[in-house]
Amino acid sequence: MEENREVLKYCPNFHKIVNFDYMQDDKITAKLIRIYKDYIFEVNINDSMAIKEVKEFDYVLNRYIEDYDFRKELKKEIVHVKVKKSCTDILKAIVESILHIFDKYVESTTRKITIACWI
Repeated sequence: MEENREVLKYCPNFHKIVNFDYMQDDKITAKLIRIYKDYIFEVNINDSMAIKEVKEFDYVLNRYIEDYDFRKELKKEIVHVKVKKSCTDILKAIVESILHIFDKYVESTTRKITIACWI
């Protein structure tokens, strides 16, 4: 129980993500929130790389909640994620795939220039 409180120090968006009000038929968001909870509470808090990934995953899921375009992109891309049978930590592989999708999204959106038309 103490470790759960400890890991929440690294997840400033925990309550916002867990209490996100999504549509009832939105299965992907429900699964992402469940993956988020499972992942952060299984992390080894003594591993600095794992803590770094938890912080990044917390940021990415917060962005998922706040940014409609990223939400749409992640929903489109997450169904194409494949995990090898030889993988020992499936949860970590899925989280890494989500982080990779986010990196690709950021890279593609920073290259787009949107010009607003003022009337």
